[in-house]
Amino acid sequence: MKRYFSFQWHITDECDQRCKHCYIFSGDAGHECKSMTWPQLEDAFYNCLDFCQVYDRLPYFYLTGGDPILHPDFWRLLALFQEHSVPFTILGNPYHLNDPVCREMKFFGCEKYQLSLDGLRETHDWFRKPGSFACTIEKIGCINRAGMRSVIMTTVSKTNRAEVPGIIDAAVAAGANVFAFSRYVPTGGDLDASMTPGEYRDLLAVCDKKFKAYEAAGCQTYFNKKDHLWTLYAYETGAFQLPADAEAGMIYGGCNCGNCHITILPTGDVYACRRVAESKVGNVFADRLADVWVCGMERYRDYTKFQKCAKCELLPYCRGCPAVARGTSGDFYAADPQCWKEVG
Repeated sequence: MKRYFSFQWHITDECDQRCKHCYIFSGDAGHECKSMTWPQLEDAFYNCLDFCQVYDRLPYFYLTGGDPILHPDFWRLLALFQEHSVPFTILGNPYHLNDPVCREMKFFGCEKYQLSLDGLRETHDWFRKPGSFACTIEKIGCINRAGMRSVIMTTVSKTNRAEVPGIIDAAVAAGANVFAFSRYVPTGGDLDASMTPGEYRDLLAVCDKKFKAYEAAGCQTYFNKKDHLWTLYAYETGAFQLPADAEAGMIYGGCNCGNCHITILPTGDVYACRRVAESKVGNVFADRLADVWVCGMERYRDYTKFQKCAKCELLPYCRGCPAVARGTSGDFYAADPQCWKEVG
């Protein structure tokens, strides 16, 4: 059990754009945007604190949406975080950021603000909306000047895979403090996500070389190897070795689903993973999260069900991305479609 427990909290669906890879609006152009009321925000917040008290964990919130700043009680909620000395990161858009707004977020305790770059200018603006790329690059400076850490996240698919090295260069040049990428989870839309295992491994190799070159040059950007298949890559290249003192049956890393993370949507619905459509395990307004964790979440901790990973020595450390597996094949426990390792 990790010290911190993370709550990915979607307080509103309201957003200034309709990204082609957004899980909220995928396949539902007429989706009605929902937002929590202030009493619901308070109920959800204290339910999360109760959970952490029961399980002796420290709460960490990833506040998101939609764009959370569009919620009418956004600043009031930040004051509630500050009142209870609860750390948080905001995942949002760049459009409403400026120096005073970023300083105010920092005052209330925001540690990081995450923006997205999903391609170079033309591709990113195609994913999101015209002008988004330039606005995102510009607002990295606002975040940094306020004393928060700027995070750039890229969602990788076959559509933008070749542009990832260029995205890294753009993020570094703009002064991003952190860069990471994760894979797009197929949702039945038109976006082509069908990278082969070989293509994806080649991408990791290219990025690893670029990361090391930047680090050797004294670059201050932290390259967060977020995708769990980085563990497999590190294992094959000798950068990761199996600990000699590892305990049988223990989980030490890999996918956080069922371990140290839940998602809460504006409806109050609680999901084991936001990117797995059928992973609803409760509702924060009707259920005590401490009870949901024992009952509703247990099926996501049955690691023997993983068809491929259960046979792999990296099971306690990797497990790929079950959400990508489910989005591709319909089975949460199927083999990660980009995993290139052969297991017996």
